[in-house]
Amino acid sequence: MAKWGQGDPRWIVEERADATNVNNWHWTERDATSWSKSKLKEVLVGLVVEGEAGRCEISHLKQVEGEASCNSRKGKLIFFYEWNLRLGWKGTVKESGEKHKGSVEIPNLSEENEVDDTEINVSKKKGEGDVLKELMRTEGATKVREALRDYLKALKTEFTLGMILPTKAAVGQELAAEQKLSGNAVQDPVSAQSLDIVGVKIPTVKILMREIFSSPADELYSIFTTKELVQKFSKCPAVIEAEKGGKFQMFGGCVSGEYAELVPSQRIVLKWRCRNWPDEHYATVALNFKDMAAQTELQLECKGVPVSHEDSTRQWWKQQYFEEIRILLQQSQDNVE
Repeated sequence: MAKWGQGDPRWIVEERADATNVNNWHWTERDATSWSKSKLKEVLVGLVVEGEAGRCEISHLKQVEGEASCNSRKGKLIFFYEWNLRLGWKGTVKESGEKHKGSVEIPNLSEENEVDDTEINVSKKKGEGDVLKELMRTEGATKVREALRDYLKALKTEFTLGMILPTKAAVGQELAAEQKLSGNAVQDPVSAQSLDIVGVKIPTVKILMREIFSSPADELYSIFTTKELVQKFSKCPAVIEAEKGGKFQMFGGCVSGEYAELVPSQRIVLKWRCRNWPDEHYATVALNFKDMAAQTELQLECKGVPVSHEDSTRQWWKQQYFEEIRILLQQSQDNVE
């Protein structure tokens, strides 16, 4: 028997400010069933399909049977999900104005099959209206597959935040990497020789990003400060108190903080954190809006990001903020046209 303190280091759990699963060696599991049911409802219900035949909409989820989970072992994420879904749809024939209803069945959405190979069966109640059934069978199935991809994307990004914890070696590696100004991440000027120590005394970095949006600055500014618009691009309920010292909470509580500075159409400064960060640790996010006629350059500076969360934070801003805001702006332009 090994002496106290001399056991296999892979099984020694050390005290950390941010986690206890050192080097991600231990098996951890997170049940995603309840979260998945809410997310599936969010991405599917209200989905609209339009064509020459008419207009259809996924009206409700008739059946959601199955389960989902995510496991972490040795720094790797392993996903398990298996769903049997039945959706209700309703539609209106363009020429006659007749209304019809039907179902969409997805008998086996699982990690064993690609979304493109997942079976989708469309049925309709008796009577006329086969043109709507065909619309749902073709364009409707395509829209449903897109929604399922959105669910899986969220499962593998939004739901898994915090499951891969920083390893002992990661901090040293990041320290060496941060001495090089590469990509969009740079060190703070005061920490040229060592990483910043902020909040709960963890190594941090600063992320710089620039994005161009086809929108005037005042419109883009309002998307970050108006509750209804935030909820549209984030696809989640939100708390938005757009005033100095006002609180915000987004993405089902995954992101929260407060507004530190607001200059309409020009600048927003946020005290910002992800839920899986060490307790009470916040980054300072500055959003600068540079008006360029019909376009706006958005300059983001995110200072105080935990080293171990640099990549995930950049991806969060890129995918959950910028890409979704572009989609919202495009939808607004399409509606105007």
